[in-house]
Amino acid sequence: MTELQQQLFALQDETYREFHSKLMPDINKEAVIGIRTPVLRRFAGEFAKRPEAGEFLQQLPHSYYEENNLHMMLITAEKDYEKCLAEVERFVPYIDNWATCDLPAPKCFAKHKQELLLKVKEWIASGETYTIRYGIDLLMALYLDEDFQPEYLELPASVTSEEYYVKMVIAWYFATALAKQWDAAIPYIEQRRLSDWVHRKTIRKAIESYRITKEQKDYLRTLKWDSNKSDVGDMELINVIIWIESLNRGVQEDGYDT
Repeated sequence: MTELQQQLFALQDETYREFHSKLMPDINKEAVIGIRTPVLRRFAGEFAKRPEAGEFLQQLPHSYYEENNLHMMLITAEKDYEKCLAEVERFVPYIDNWATCDLPAPKCFAKHKQELLLKVKEWIASGETYTIRYGIDLLMALYLDEDFQPEYLELPASVTSEEYYVKMVIAWYFATALAKQWDAAIPYIEQRRLSDWVHRKTIRKAIESYRITKEQKDYLRTLKWDSNKSDVGDMELINVIIWIESLNRGVQEDGYDT
């Protein structure tokens, strides 16, 4: 065990480990230390000041989930855009779970949206589950407000994937788009341009949102896709995941729904 890993285990919360590892069924529980996000953030802030932080960023792949999160947190603090982008590109292929993927975007990205957009498009078209998700995360975080263009909606809409975490982020994106850019986004629901699963999840998440008006919610209910399939069974897990996603991002505009 490395010195860094010993320091991380000193921050372990076994109860949190039991809870959080269940939300990441694709990750071996033995790879989860169990460190609450605010605690790891504080550690990252201190660790970033140490010379070994640079060495750590060169040591890929990592052994533990929290090492990956620490890696992402260190990258997001980088102020130099070119250096930050290079580090993100090097790290993204190693992302293997939704929680690491959904950590907040580097702050410097907000100042370089035009040039970043080309890379976002590349990531969304990559065909790799968490690379796609990371690209859509950025599209949702940075390009749904003053920099929004209607054609951006086609980027996630054009993704074809049966991967749960890809479909979920597409639904999350369109639910957020309905809240922020209703007129541009609603045709995708009216015309059923999304898959059955994503269509239904988008409507559900939008209806649960505090940013959608009652009139809009009532209209969305008339657009539900007729299907014999029931997704009630995974509702509890989905809501917990959405809530954890919002905590990781530091965004809780709609309670647990973002």
